Amino acid sequence: MRKIDDMTIELQHMQQQMLAYLQLHWRLFLAEGVFFIILGLCAIVVPQFFTVAIVVFLGWILLFGGIVHVSRAFVFQHMPGFGWWLFMGILQAIVGFLFIAKPVTGALTLTMLITLFFALEGMAKISVALMMRPLANWGFILFSGITALVFALIIWISWSESAQWLLGLFLGINMVFLGWSLVKISLHHKAR
Repeated sequence: MRKIDDMTIELQHMQQQMLAYLQLHWRLFLAEGVFFIILGLCAIVVPQFFTVAIVVFLGWILLFGGIVHVSRAFVFQHMPGFGWWLFMGILQAIVGFLFIAKPVTGALTLTMLITLFFALEGMAKISVALMMRPLANWGFILFSGITALVFALIIWISWSESAQWLLGLFLGINMVFLGWSLVKISLHHKAR
């Protein structure tokens, strides 16, 4: 019984801290929400572009990261694990190059990864929403989490047919829901 009381007190303390932070920084949450809504709407309007842009951007990051790994491995050739560092760098550079050279194939791969992302993000948002439950508008975060889980299921069911545009579209919709949640929460806490 003591553990449950301690957990309840800890949860209440965390909720009070969250409330104080939201009241103090409501403008930052509002700006972030508006930014996500605008970016999300852009992704909804041109989902193919955002899908390819995501794949190519990630490809360049992986390629440059792989080059850095390989370079560091050769600079420190005598360091234990040289072969593993070299292997990781080469693998990262190859995957990055393939994403840049074949973004449609990369989109198929990333669509599967984004399915995992939406599933994990949905679970995280639902957990945060349940922690915020006594606070006003906690249901918006819960709705956003449930939406992310539904997106994960839809992508998983139809990924091969629609992977070229689905990634950008769902990412955009998810950003709009997140932005809308942040705007509602921030506006509620601005006058308090």
